[in-house]
Amino acid sequence: MKVQPLFLKPVFKERIWGGTALQTEFDYDIPNAKTGECWAISAHPNGPSIIENGQYAGMALDELWKNHPELFGNPKDEVFPLLTKILDANMDLSVQVHPEDSYAKVHENGELGKTECWYILDCKEGADMIFGHNAKTKEELIEQINKGNWNELLRRVKIKPGDFFYVPSGTIHALCEGTLVLETQQSSDTTYRVYDYDRRDDNGNLRDLHLEKAIDVTTVPHHDTGVAPIVEKKENVTIVTFVESDFFSVYKWDIKGKAVFSFNDQYLLLSVIKGDGVLVHNGEKYSLNKGTHLIIPVGLGEFEVDGDCELMVSHP
Repeated sequence: MKVQPLFLKPVFKERIWGGTALQTEFDYDIPNAKTGECWAISAHPNGPSIIENGQYAGMALDELWKNHPELFGNPKDEVFPLLTKILDANMDLSVQVHPEDSYAKVHENGELGKTECWYILDCKEGADMIFGHNAKTKEELIEQINKGNWNELLRRVKIKPGDFFYVPSGTIHALCEGTLVLETQQSSDTTYRVYDYDRRDDNGNLRDLHLEKAIDVTTVPHHDTGVAPIVEKKENVTIVTFVESDFFSVYKWDIKGKAVFSFNDQYLLLSVIKGDGVLVHNGEKYSLNKGTHLIIPVGLGEFEVDGDCELMVSHP
């Protein structure tokens, strides 16, 4: 069987804080005007992507992972480890925190933990986000939460397009209004809400909080996770390495012209975030437009990308 790039059909999620930017920015056919998340490359049971091309067309990514492990280098992981999303924070997200693997395994029916990272695709002028807290001890954290001293407790940082943030499990955080983000994360759908601005859903109900679990998993005191991007220039491509962690490595490829790549032993997750181009492999051409998502399977070998485009790239 010949090895081909695997193009994926995204899954969309309605969210109380969602909007229409996924349609206006990426020309996606979104389900409604409160679409908050595009699950672009997903094998999570809550929204698996479907393969769109080649001999595996119509197969869900989780099924492909299970039945054709050779495409991924015969890994030992039971589940596909990563999830790529694009988030449209049309309104503030809830203040939240995610568990690490061992806690999630026990408390969330074997789910993975959730360490994630964000590349800021766009944001309004003067935008910020919540990243961390000011409590020195668990007791202080509990006291501030119980008193609702959110302005005193929560740390805010300014953001701009092109910024990158690494968000380990245990980090209190929230994207804020007017932000469009590409997120690379562990394949998990577990979120513990700490505070939701007393918002009510369409039925007039307050959304659930998960304070006991949130306090359990929050890292105290907060540790800042600075990112020091490494820039490497090759022929017609600038590669920025943002993070290489135990969970994932994330890069940006800025391609101007024809760039040649070769990855025999590592599968890659690719998302086109700007411009367009063509991927050429074994004489076949595949269109790469803004908003296209694909996987380069193990054994694809050499391929080239020709165009003027930017891609976010990740692997476990």
